[in-house]
Amino acid sequence: MTSKSLWMDIDVAPDARVLDGAQECDVAVIGSGIAGISTAYELCQRGRSVIVIDRGRICGGMTSRTSAHLAPLCDDLVSEMTKIRGHEATKLFCDSQAAAIDRIEEIQKIEKIDCDFRRLDGYLCQGRDMPSDIIDQEMDAVREVGAPVHRLMGVSLKGCEGRHVLRYPRQATFHPLKYLAGVAKACSENGVTFFRDSPVVEVTEDNGVVTVKAARGAIRAKHAVVATNSSISDRFAIHTKTAPYRTYVITFEIKRGAIPDALYWDTEDPYHYVRLQPGPANTDYVLVGGEDHKTGEADDADERFDRLEAWARSLVSGLGKETHRWSGQVLDTIDYAGFIGRDSGGKNIYVAMGDSGQGLTHGVAGAMLNTSLVFGEDHPWKYIYEPGRVPLKAAKNFVTENITALKSFAEYAAPGEINSLDDLKLGKGAVVRRGLKKLAAFRDEAGALHLRSASCTHVGCHLHWNSFETCWDCPCHGSMFDVDGQPINAPAIGPLARVED
Repeated sequence: MTSKSLWMDIDVAPDARVLDGAQECDVAVIGSGIAGISTAYELCQRGRSVIVIDRGRICGGMTSRTSAHLAPLCDDLVSEMTKIRGHEATKLFCDSQAAAIDRIEEIQKIEKIDCDFRRLDGYLCQGRDMPSDIIDQEMDAVREVGAPVHRLMGVSLKGCEGRHVLRYPRQATFHPLKYLAGVAKACSENGVTFFRDSPVVEVTEDNGVVTVKAARGAIRAKHAVVATNSSISDRFAIHTKTAPYRTYVITFEIKRGAIPDALYWDTEDPYHYVRLQPGPANTDYVLVGGEDHKTGEADDADERFDRLEAWARSLVSGLGKETHRWSGQVLDTIDYAGFIGRDSGGKNIYVAMGDSGQGLTHGVAGAMLNTSLVFGEDHPWKYIYEPGRVPLKAAKNFVTENITALKSFAEYAAPGEINSLDDLKLGKGAVVRRGLKKLAAFRDEAGALHLRSASCTHVGCHLHWNSFETCWDCPCHGSMFDVDGQPINAPAIGPLARVED
């Protein structure tokens, strides 16, 4: 089964077109996921003219690959965030995430968006063969930041009756692309213009004017918000404080009412997550996710989906046939909060990146914060998400995550994955050595060979083949390239260098 999420059939902005020529506006928003579209909505509601530009289809990036949990607490555990940021900062973080969910709920009511939004409970379950003290620590930490939490024994999943559990009330979920289609429609009605399939090649600022250059045109704006999952406006510094991880989701049919409609997580490492999505007639979809790993460090998606299915069927009775499977990429930050606010490289350029597994709430919180900053307003969340921050207590995480870059550059001295291009089978990709160079090689089903440099155009890290997504992944900062070397995920802007057969 190919990679396709449960949400991808929705065309978020059917009237979007390709940028061709010069445009001007108050604010240019680069990236059309939930961060970009939410930013456009907040700005146009306050009278600003806005243009949204994306390298692909509108909302065709990582937002379309979410599992759509809306949880206001730290995905990496409140207790862990408190150790690094302290109680006050952690409380502000949780408050901001809760406010983001409130804003989604408010907007879908105001704009009358039918997106399956609902409030429900969330359950953090003790993992198999995991100690219960992690539940004790987390309950204490959550209570200290003032969030509601209740401890109980067991949830309505097979084999979980005797496990320690935390219940979080007033979590939420929805259909993310139905929601964003409604928000995009409201934006268009308020004068926002959407440009698709228009890769941005440069963002500059001169005398207070930001210029966003694309292949066939340019946008001049008073401000720019870079909401590209991983920032394209900062080449290096901010990326040393994030690490890309690949996560996997598989969905199954189930009879409606078979399990309670709730959000579920466990404390295993890597952890699992489960939710329901309404389906047709008397059917729901069960979304099961997990099996995370650092980007580029594994190419075994089928085995990971098999483990997810086995885990799900061991817990959920009456699980039906598989309907979808997909993977996505999350950017973990060294202190678990995203980087949102003024970019160090410009006075009128703002960024929103680093979701730490909470891309939807981070995106909406980022829209609220960056909109205030564009208007010159102070904001209580500003220092929580400050892009230039260097949290000293996260030094261990900083060192651990940046070892990846050192390992990646060391790979240039290693042999290729295959000895000869003749060894490359149809539909397969591999890195091959040619003299002192490493080449990214892919042979399509017709037998044609696609050869590019195996060096990422962001900062030169060694690429890895991703069989499931049929692309080249950068393990350092999360760039992705198609088989012809075109970038399909930031921070890389330029294509991979061509190589002759």
